[in-house]
Amino acid sequence: MNTDPIADFLTRIRNAIRAKHRVVEIPASNIKKEITKVLYDKGYIQNYKFDDSSVQGTIKIALKYNPTTKQPAIVDLQRISRPGLRQYRGADHLPRILNGLGVAIISTSKGVMTDKEAKVLNVGGEVLCYVY
Repeated sequence: MNTDPIADFLTRIRNAIRAKHRVVEIPASNIKKEITKVLYDKGYIQNYKFDDSSVQGTIKIALKYNPTTKQPAIVDLQRISRPGLRQYRGADHLPRILNGLGVAIISTSKGVMTDKEAKVLNVGGEVLCYVY
């Protein structure tokens, strides 16, 4: 049993990138689906598909690589808030990743979004992870 499904989600993506896989398949949940949508919107993954044929469902993510250098679009994924130590930030104290080049994915009362979107909407929340 996974005690932290978001950490498992990020680890599966991280391992697939290191192994140079094109597609990674992950058990689905609503929060994982929302994080996947944010990763797609910000251009970190090539495509995704939600398969709800089984009870839990799966998420198939097509990873994105540079066509010439074969370098992945995602350099690093870091889990910030975890079950043992939740990390919450107000709208005025949201983190800035790599001087604005990376994104922090934040779970707010208005849904899962990036730090820049949360700052525009003036909402804070739980800092789930950093992506760059």
